Amino acid sequence: MRNSHMTLRSGNPVLSAKTFSGNYEATENVMTIDGTVNKTIISLLILLTSGVVTYVFEILAFMIIGFLVGLVLVIVTMFKPQWSPKTVPLYAVFEGAALGGISFLFNLMYDGIVTQAIVLTAGIFFSLLAAYKSRIIKATENFKLMVGAATGGIVILYLVSIFMSMFGMGQMPIMDINNSSLLSIGFSLFVVVIASLNLVLDFDFIEEAAEKGLPKYMEWRAALGLMVTLVWLYLEILRLLAKLQSRR
Repeated sequence: MRNSHMTLRSGNPVLSAKTFSGNYEATENVMTIDGTVNKTIISLLILLTSGVVTYVFEILAFMIIGFLVGLVLVIVTMFKPQWSPKTVPLYAVFEGAALGGISFLFNLMYDGIVTQAIVLTAGIFFSLLAAYKSRIIKATENFKLMVGAATGGIVILYLVSIFMSMFGMGQMPIMDINNSSLLSIGFSLFVVVIASLNLVLDFDFIEEAAEKGLPKYMEWRAALGLMVTLVWLYLEILRLLAKLQSRR
């Protein structure tokens, strides 16, 4: 029977079609959905612990370092998935440190915003997981094309904004968390929706990987993909809430 999952695509580069298209040696110790769930929980606990430490002790110096090292570890894991049992927990440590620092800064501006963002991120994750499992939301070809194209467009906008900042032109106005215009808020809301829908694609690819019986270490690789999407979603929710708060 032909499997339909991986004939399509994901907006998440960590869980793209190429992620599971390599030639893997046959093994009895294979990837499972339960195993991926366990690895994801472990990774998120490490990330949260690291984040709480840097948040409580205000270790802001780790913020930039954490993001840079985390990016390097994501790239390494994409090219060397067999290293993922070591690189993914390390990613969780460094990314957690970065998120702890940036969360502290956001909470200085708007008290309570971090708790709101965490609750919303968790709520979106579990709601979409339930919707996917019950097939209320299906990862059809058109759905994946739409989410993938929108994700690519958002990435291009962010790259342009970074390029502008590097050359002293300032970031794009719609990216500014202090810009409380309806256009800016609308853009952030759109990004939050697209980041959320990427979770559906992640669920679909993880299900396909388990069906293919890939090596056990791919559970860590899949956990990384989910973490990357959740980190993106959390940061975008923080930005959206900050813009909404600035209207008061």
